[in-house]
Amino acid sequence: MKPVVSLVQIILGILLILVIIIQQKGSGLGSAFGADLGFYRTKRGAEKLLFYTTIGLSVAFIISSLVGLAI
Repeated sequence: MKPVVSLVQIILGILLILVIIIQQKGSGLGSAFGADLGFYRTKRGAEKLLFYTTIGLSVAFIISSLVGLAI
């Protein structure tokens, strides 16, 4: 059972990294240092889907980590 949990954690970790990298592609280096364009932007379409996918993968990773600790 332990190797299965470890494999799930590795897969979830890789997927989480990929989704975060895809999200960061559109934001420039200026936003990292607080240079905002001064307007409020809402997430739409694929950006919103990536956002919710990131949250879902993060929760799944945390749950699998807790399950791995319990075993």
